This record gives sequence, C-alpha cells and structure tokens, in this order.
Amino acid sequence: MNLPDFDFYAPESVQETCEVLDRLGSQAKIISGGTDMLVKMKYGQLSPKVLVSIKNLSQLTKNYYEKGKGVIIGAMATHNDIVNSPLLQEKYPSVCKAAHHMANNQIRNIGTIGGNIVNAVPSADLPPILIALGASVKLVGCSRERTIPLEDFFAGPGESVIAQDEILTEVIIPDQSSTGSTYIKYGLRRSGALAVVGVAAAVTMDGDVCKDVKIVLGAVAPVPLRAIKAEELLKDKPVTKEILEEAGKCAAAESKPISDIRGSAEYRRDMVRVFTKRALAKAAREGHV
Repeated sequence: MNLPDFDFYAPESVQETCEVLDRLGSQAKIISGGTDMLVKMKYGQLSPKVLVSIKNLSQLTKNYYEKGKGVIIGAMATHNDIVNSPLLQEKYPSVCKAAHHMANNQIRNIGTIGGNIVNAVPSADLPPILIALGASVKLVGCSRERTIPLEDFFAGPGESVIAQDEILTEVIIPDQSSTGSTYIKYGLRRSGALAVVGVAAAVTMDGDVCKDVKIVLGAVAPVPLRAIKAEELLKDKPVTKEILEEAGKCAAAESKPISDIRGSAEYRRDMVRVFTKRALAKAAREGHV
C-alpha cells in the first residue's frame, strides 16, 4: 500500500508549528513518531494534505522534575524513554510499566506519549494510569497556553478538546507523597496487543484504611473512564477482600463496553470486575504510609 501524496513541513519552534497549523487549518496534521498516522494513511483512514513534523522540537523530549509542580514529561518522549527514565522509575514505576506493555520494542522506540494521548484511542495504555495519578497536559497555541486535567482532554473516540492551532507540549504528573499505583491490561496476545480491558488504580493508604483512590478504566468506554462510584465505595474504609469484590462489581457496572472482534461487552464487563480487584489490591499494598 502506498501513502497518498502530501506536503511536508518541519517547523523549527513551537510557535512556528502553531502558526503553520493555524494557517493550513484542518488539512494539516501533526506527525511525530508516525506509528499511528502512517498506518491510517496507508489504509485510507486519513488523507491529510499536509504533514507537520515536530521532530525538530527537541525541547519536547525532556523529562525532569520541578519542585512544587511535579514530573514533567515532554510530549515527544518515546515510550522507551519513559520505560527507561530513572526519574519515572523512582517516582512512578507504574507509568514505566504501562509504557513497557505497549506494542513492541520497535514501536516503543519511535511512538511518543504525546501521540498516544492526542490520538484519543479508547484502548490507549498511558491515559488511564496518568489520569489515576492526576496528570494534566499543557496545550500551546498561537496566542495562548493552557493546562487542563488529562481527564478533561478526551471528547470521544479519536476526538479531543485540542484546537486546530494547538499542540500538546508536556504532561505533568503532580507531586503525591504516599500513593501506590498500578496499571494492568488484558490483550489477545502476550505482548504488543491493544488492550481489551485496562484498569489503572492509585491508592493512598493510612494503615489498612483507604484514604483516597482513583480508578480509571480503559478500552471499555468512548474515553478513559473514572469509576467514581467504586472510588466512593472504598474511601475511608479498610481494604478487605469483601470491599474489593464490591468495588470490582461497582466498576463493572459503571463501564460502558462494546462488543467487537476482540471481545464481547459482557466479557469486557466481567474483566473490569476482576482487573479492578487486582489493580486495587496491588496499589493498596504499595500505598501504606
């Protein structure tokens, strides 16, 4: 399969990139790693007139810690950059593990965190754990910058709130001193598979009592889904097998799966129940203060 014809731009700055996007409008698409974009173009699912490469924006590859703000991950950090980051391995190993479970090593070498988020695929692996950790994203346009919770970024499958002239420049994970977190997924192959179900959990414990919790479901709704009722069920209660079972059932009831070639809605819903229990138990073990 051949790629359709397109023009190619490679701006030298974030501002120039935004101006190009603003000038060309909907006919232009950002490309970084291209692991999703090029496949869709080959299969005729996308036919942009212009590709705007951000490969020259090397400042967007950096990962660093800023006191009072948290861990900042540049949007062009590859999945393997995240897997191998000493900073993330120390502070948020659950993010490293989520990135490691994505695709295969070749894809992880070129696919980026920004692309994984902006593509807004419901089965993406990084958004659930990032949302569970309270992450936000910085969006830069021609005349403004804004930072929004990642939870508010997604509008539907393949849709987000990003404006035509905006690019996502960084992901911010705020400081959190006593949270254990994890992300687990089920795919149809041992490695490299899209998630049939993914569950992320972040738990803050005080002894055996859950003081705070976030549960985020992936691949079972049009967008990454917070299981709010399951969270409320757990707060300020001892973490027991019984309460975890109830939380799993509650999260399953909150999920909104569809049936497709990878699994039925009923199967996905029951997997949410099982994986929610497992994710919460693992995060709770890590979250004792």
